[in-house]
Amino acid sequence: MSESRILSSSPMLLILLSLVMASFFDTTAGQIGVCYGMLGDPRPNPSDVVALYKQRSIQRMRLYAPDPEALNALRNSDIELILDVPKKDLERVASSQAEADTWVRDNVKNYEGVRFRYIAVGNEVKPSEPAGRILFQAMQNIENAVSGAGLGIKVSTAIDMGATTNTYPPSQGRFTDEYKNFLQPVIDFLVSKQSPLLLNNYPYLSYKDNMDTIPLDYALFTSPSNVVDDDQYAYQNLFDANFDAVYAALEKSGGGSLEIVVSESGWPTEGGPGTSVQNAMTYVNNLIQHVSTTGTPRKRGTPIETYIFAMFDENQKGPPELEKFWGMFLPNQQPKYKVNFFSG
Repeated sequence: MSESRILSSSPMLLILLSLVMASFFDTTAGQIGVCYGMLGDPRPNPSDVVALYKQRSIQRMRLYAPDPEALNALRNSDIELILDVPKKDLERVASSQAEADTWVRDNVKNYEGVRFRYIAVGNEVKPSEPAGRILFQAMQNIENAVSGAGLGIKVSTAIDMGATTNTYPPSQGRFTDEYKNFLQPVIDFLVSKQSPLLLNNYPYLSYKDNMDTIPLDYALFTSPSNVVDDDQYAYQNLFDANFDAVYAALEKSGGGSLEIVVSESGWPTEGGPGTSVQNAMTYVNNLIQHVSTTGTPRKRGTPIETYIFAMFDENQKGPPELEKFWGMFLPNQQPKYKVNFFSG
């Protein structure tokens, strides 16, 4: 019997094949998102940006604050979105449930056809900041508003590597004393809701600040051999070491069951040591391949949902100067370097 006859006579086989293909794409391109980056001048029209995401098969986006033009452009686009509650709104949404309900109504519920994946309540909020005192209350209120509206969107917050200490070797990673007290109710909340922790993971920043001890190839995923041995785990790149150090910290704080979503990672093309178009291209393409297929030593074979920072340069940011040059595309939407958003 011919192959076509077999397929046509076996609808269950067709279903299984389609599920296998869907699974393949979900664990490759489907794991990759890109942070929008809106602090540039000139700035592309949001509808053109959404078209560029679709043209490049980028299936997820992070938006750092509600932007009506961008949200309208995302309607019925099938692009999944992380939407931030920016720091400037935290006091308001923490002040009362009614204010949080209004925020969710105005910025989420009113945008029918937008695929909201997560709401990130604050980005890299520090315990010492005024926002640090109200972050957990803001998260609770936004969660209540989302649940009350029947939206089923996961609520989280984004931290950076500054929350951890003793990250060498990664198994010794723990949250600093200040962050441990600050994050414990957040971790307990995320565990209870089965929501992920968002992590901004930048090997470039670790490399820049420790160039005497961190090899460039270790930061760029190009080291030919393991650089760090950690009992049963071995590390060939800094991204994994950072990631697993945060996992180790979570385990010590009762959050070992949590998924970590990398909500930012990238490499600047100029403005600091080790910056170049070539290094950015190497890092971003290796990152896509790695998180889509490999996983980390602690989570071997588990794809990591990851958002590249950023789509566009942002010349309204800084100092430091390197804050301006993380984009993969110029404002005219031409690529600064070649990126393969599909792995494998």
